Amino acid sequence: MSQNNARRAALAALERCRRSGAWSGASVDGAIKKYELDRRDAALAARLCLGVLQNSDCLDFYISGFSSRKLGDIEPKLLDILRIGAYQLSFLDKIPASAAVDESVKLCSSCAMGRASGFVNAVLRRMAERRGELPEPPGKGSAQYLSVKYSYPKWLTERLVNICGYDSAEDFFRLCNTPAPLTIQVNSLKISAPDYEQMLRQAGVEYTADGAVYGCLYISGGSVADLPGYDEGLFYVQDKAARLAAAIAEPKPGMKLLDCCAAPGGKSFAAAILMQNRGEILSRDIHEKKLGLIRSGAERLGISIISPAVGDARESDPELSDVFDVVICDVPCSGMGVIRKKPEIRRKSLAELEGLPEIQLAIINNAAGFVKPGGTLLYSTCTIFPEENEEVVGAFLAENNGFEAENFSLCGIESRNGMYTFFPQKDGSDGFFAARLRRKN
Repeated sequence: MSQNNARRAALAALERCRRSGAWSGASVDGAIKKYELDRRDAALAARLCLGVLQNSDCLDFYISGFSSRKLGDIEPKLLDILRIGAYQLSFLDKIPASAAVDESVKLCSSCAMGRASGFVNAVLRRMAERRGELPEPPGKGSAQYLSVKYSYPKWLTERLVNICGYDSAEDFFRLCNTPAPLTIQVNSLKISAPDYEQMLRQAGVEYTADGAVYGCLYISGGSVADLPGYDEGLFYVQDKAARLAAAIAEPKPGMKLLDCCAAPGGKSFAAAILMQNRGEILSRDIHEKKLGLIRSGAERLGISIISPAVGDARESDPELSDVFDVVICDVPCSGMGVIRKKPEIRRKSLAELEGLPEIQLAIINNAAGFVKPGGTLLYSTCTIFPEENEEVVGAFLAENNGFEAENFSLCGIESRNGMYTFFPQKDGSDGFFAARLRRKN
């Protein structure tokens, strides 16, 4: 029954995502609590929900090949059940085909859809017979093939092929459809990386240390709060690229730093640790309710130099003009670099993204006034689109001749014209962009 509860939880999470547009993470967490799943079943529920969201177009392609009904004639909840079964058959080798089929049939009954159990059984049994030799989408070598194979909208596969070439684009889509490890950063204010790694080994936690970034560790599964040293603040969750972005800004002990769009606080935390908790950090965000995340995070990590405050990054503040040694602008963006963790992002339309560069340019233009002569302005996003990255920086520099791009080199990262784009398939991180700009004296 527990395995069926895991599948019921996955189905409930998918239904919430579909009906209300909720984020998958929150939906899965809510379903896990509702069905009171243990750690093993919770992991299965999360894998099924995220797997279906990441591969829905490909799963629909498979289902349509084995179904007597057109996809449009299958009611949404029943299609979700079919997708859960099809995902197990096509992507989870360790689950026996018989279990994938039978548990999907049981799922129909447990969800008051027993009338459809015969249909589900027939479709999935036909698919199970072809397990290991499922049909390939047509048009291999094209953006259309990538769109179906990896379940991304065609406009997005076309964009990525244009940006980084077909093979690299396929590597991006393939990787972003796999579970992401939990990435944590050791809090060197409290413990050294070797000592914390020893704690993980003693606790039996599987991890991998990044070969280039000190204290950057990749954890295999599990809950953040269950890791040793969480309550003591021995680490915090942050992607490798975001951690390096803070380092690119070069915060040093005793400096004054402004984090313009700070919530939930990761870059402020990274900067404070690099500053050895000496200096001043003003962490501003437009949403007052998010400031609590920064306060509680800083308290847990033992950071005392962070002052959270409400502030709109597009509005000037005369009291802050020419004050800061470092200003960090991690601006709102399309989020196309974190699709691996938030699969719903792929469903954004081009229309939703069109106004972002204007907002981003307004933020960086305003933030420039807070940088003192000789200071550093860091512009960053969690996207890989040039119109939100290089083009925004180029437009800023064209309007602000008091700033210049400054190259950087660290941990194997070499900038070009003061800018660098992180790609998951190349850098082992989120998709991310960072630019370091220097205000001239």
